[in-house]
Amino acid sequence: MRIVATILLYMTMTAAYAVSVDTMRSDSLQYYPLDSLSAEASVESHSRRKNDIFHRIGRFFTRYFRDFNETDTLYIEPQHFNYAFMMQNTNTYETYRISSKSGQSVSFSPDLTYRVGPYFGWRWIFLGYTFDISHISNSHNKKEFDVSLYSNLVSVDFYYRKTGTDYHIRRIVPYINGSPIRNLDIPFSGLNVGITGINLTYIFNHKRFSYPAAFSQSTVQRLSCGSPLAGIGYTRHSIDLDPEQLQEAFDQLPAVYGKVNVDSGLHFDRVSYTNFSLSGGYAYNLVFARNWLAAISMALSVGYKSSTGELMGNKHTERDFSFRNLTFDATGRFGIVWNNTRWFAGMSAIMHSYNYRKRQFSTNNTFGSINFYVGLNFGRKRGH
Repeated sequence: MRIVATILLYMTMTAAYAVSVDTMRSDSLQYYPLDSLSAEASVESHSRRKNDIFHRIGRFFTRYFRDFNETDTLYIEPQHFNYAFMMQNTNTYETYRISSKSGQSVSFSPDLTYRVGPYFGWRWIFLGYTFDISHISNSHNKKEFDVSLYSNLVSVDFYYRKTGTDYHIRRIVPYINGSPIRNLDIPFSGLNVGITGINLTYIFNHKRFSYPAAFSQSTVQRLSCGSPLAGIGYTRHSIDLDPEQLQEAFDQLPAVYGKVNVDSGLHFDRVSYTNFSLSGGYAYNLVFARNWLAAISMALSVGYKSSTGELMGNKHTERDFSFRNLTFDATGRFGIVWNNTRWFAGMSAIMHSYNYRKRQFSTNNTFGSINFYVGLNFGRKRGH
């Protein structure tokens, strides 16, 4: 009886409490099955997870990379194929000028190089290898590596160059205000130059202007259009010069020029400098006939350089050999393309010019390449 009374008392209290709660909250309380409450809690938890910092970052990059392929199809015909194959001939050119504070200057350039090889492309990425047919038996220890990636939104250039021993002295200005000695061809192995750099360029009008149409043949520009450009870059340069070999080269000049001595401003063993730069420019694609395109792009950059140097084997941190300054450099691109979406052919060129100035001496390095190519696209995309 005590157990039954206890149960009845508990049931009565529970019912009274339920009635009290229902009386106070009759306007707000509703009945929800347990499964429904669990589902809502799960949805709320999932919503919180979707709004955390990592999901927001993920959504940002998803939208960002989607812009790589978003275009105005009235201006740009998208790529209809997934893959491409082409053969390319690459011809590289370089000139290097070193000037002293007294006005003496020497211009060097190596032998021209001619390369040929296959390239394979997937969407907006082209990778390949070219063989140096101009130095099959002797590479002169020259090393070159260039990669350029072009999308509608950005372009990326990476380059690594290590010159060899095939420089020639082409021009000398013996003294300040002196008459230049031109058309020289004096072999010189005492100069070694190394350049490593990367440039990132943003294309503002990327929905109507196509860099890939001009330089990677992955789209077709249908209407003429241009775009402002902005970019950032990093380069590292190293210069090794043997002044004794340079004097020996000067001694080979015809006697009519008299005795020419190497200026003391060029008596250094090695100079290295790094350059961080901001650039701005403009590019334009001219559609002058059906399936034909002529492209030009120019960008000027202002760079902040820091350097170290060695004067005849001794490292110096003096003002002349350890300093920072602003300099102006330039990059130009040119191209002409025929592309009917299946087959393409054309030529393109890219040129870089870098300047380095200090009180004791200055340098100017200009290098670039001209490419001739022919290829085809294959592996048609779905819906094209």
